[in-house]
Amino acid sequence: MDNMTPEFSRIIDIRDIAGKTHELIATTEECTALAKRFGIVSLDRFTAQLVLEKDGATIFARGKISAQLQQLCGITAEEFPVSLSEDIEIRFEPEAEMKEEITPDEEIELTEQDFDVEYYAGDKIDIGEAVAQSLAVAIDPYPRGPNADDAEARANISAPEDNSPFAALKDLKK
Repeated sequence: MDNMTPEFSRIIDIRDIAGKTHELIATTEECTALAKRFGIVSLDRFTAQLVLEKDGATIFARGKISAQLQQLCGITAEEFPVSLSEDIEIRFEPEAEMKEEITPDEEIELTEQDFDVEYYAGDKIDIGEAVAQSLAVAIDPYPRGPNADDAEARANISAPEDNSPFAALKDLKK
């Protein structure tokens, strides 16, 4: 997203954030743009409630995202509604803390602290883009609608575990 304005941008000044709750509500236009970006049928509602806290130069955003969206079933290609509600925690670190670029052959080990980290410069952070990225991760990339099992049964498609060499043994289990 370099040189582009994010679809859901909410810039916050970090100099006065201690304990403040921020409620973010996406507009209809923002929902439409995010749905296109995330490859879903529609995003009908997207909100976030966050509390920001500062620990030195590190800023923590903790709270919850909620969304109502429409996805296409990966089996039937039918639209179906999805409700999401996820607890999130995002850590904002100064760009000076960003690790140097890694070479393609270099092996690295990621820790839990390496996830959900955003970097910032100056005295402002974009919590809107950070929560939009959290939404993208929460959306099921292989959605199964309510009619998926019936469609598979009608097409005589079985689950992968039913086709394994050991599938016949499950009937022997007492």
